[in-house]
Amino acid sequence: IHTTSRLHFQDFLHYPDIRVKAGNFAFLTGRSGAGKSTYLRLLNGSIPADPGCIFYRGIPLEEYQILPYRKQVLLVPQGVYLAPGTILENFHFYYDARRQPRLEAARAEDFLRLCCLDFPVDTPCDSLSGGERQRVFLAIFLSLATDVVLLDEPTAALDEATAQQVLSNLKDYCSAQGLTALCVCHSPKLVELFADQVIVVGEEL
Repeated sequence: IHTTSRLHFQDFLHYPDIRVKAGNFAFLTGRSGAGKSTYLRLLNGSIPADPGCIFYRGIPLEEYQILPYRKQVLLVPQGVYLAPGTILENFHFYYDARRQPRLEAARAEDFLRLCCLDFPVDTPCDSLSGGERQRVFLAIFLSLATDVVLLDEPTAALDEATAQQVLSNLKDYCSAQGLTALCVCHSPKLVELFADQVIVVGEEL
C-alpha cells in the first residue's frame, strides 16, 4: 500500500508519503488526534480522501470495486461488535454477511487460540469480559483476512503480558500466511518488540 503526501482528510488531517511493504508487520504511531484510525479507514476505503491518492499493488484505489477491495484490505475496527449468541454463531454471522461458506468449529477454535483464548465455540458471548470479547472479534476478522489486515488498537483492552503474546502470535501467523499488517498501537514497548516498520503520523510535515 502506498499513499502520497497529498493525502488529506477534511482539511485538518494531512499525511506524509507512506509506503507499507508487502509482508511487513508495520505499526502506525503518533500523538492522540493525529488521525491514525482515520488513516486505516482511508486505506480500507471506508471514507474518501479529500484530496489524495491511495495505491494498492500500484493501482489507484478508485479503480477497484470497493466491496471486493475491502475483503482484500480488511479493517479490524477498534469498536467491538458481537451479536447475541455463541462465539461460533458470531463467526457464522460475519461469514454469512460476506456470503462465504461457514467456518468449521475446529477451525474457529484455531483462531481463538491464536488470540490466546481457550474457550469452546459454544461459549455465550455475553459471558465474556471486555478483553475476551475484543479477542473473539479479532479472531473472527483474522479468519477472514486474505491480503492486508488493518488493526486498530487490537490489544487496547489487554494486560501487557497477554498483549505481547497476542501480537507475537499475530506476527507469526501473518508471516506464515503472507499477510501484510498495519497496526495502530500506543505502546512503545510493543512497537519495539514487533515492528518491521514504524510509521509516525501527526508530526510537522
